[in-house]
Amino acid sequence: MRRKQCAITDPEKIREILTRSRVGRLATAGRDGYPYVTPVNYVYQKGLIYFHCAHKGEKLDNIRADNRVCFEVDIPLAYLDLAFAPVHPPCLVHQFYHCVIIRGRAILVEDPLEKVAALNALMASHEQRPDFAAITSDTPAVALCTVVAVRIENLSCKSDLAQKKSEEERQRIGTYLKKRGLPGDDEAAGLMMEKNED
Repeated sequence: MRRKQCAITDPEKIREILTRSRVGRLATAGRDGYPYVTPVNYVYQKGLIYFHCAHKGEKLDNIRADNRVCFEVDIPLAYLDLAFAPVHPPCLVHQFYHCVIIRGRAILVEDPLEKVAALNALMASHEQRPDFAAITSDTPAVALCTVVAVRIENLSCKSDLAQKKSEEERQRIGTYLKKRGLPGDDEAAGLMMEKNED
């Protein structure tokens, strides 16, 4: 990672980002030589990324040919707009965010117990309620889908929170975001100000 000041290495913070997001982007190597990127609903469980899909499709064809994949998750926070500093050129506007980039191997899950556990974890993550009907090996939908596990070989995580700026400038941005109060502003401002206190 080029900007080391943005890196997150705390495993708990990385887990929090991976469990907070619901959709990630899976990149596979296409037969035509081009990368193929697909958004997938996923869950992070037991150190693996799981997603489900139909039995046939381009991403599965790609995985069967070469199971090396890249998986990316991001959480947009606040957007620093022109109103913050109207005299600055538009190229200085900025999006603050968290992101995780994973390199690993995509494996088709064959074990029925692992497949059912992954599908239930997906349901629990997306439903966010404890009373959904649990999936069992007898649930008809289990036979109708393929479950893929991404086994992580390399992972990098970062938060872009104006780390390149001076302490005074981060404080000014944080104060502006708190006052503006758009979605994501409070979280980004709090994290920037927390950095100021370190």
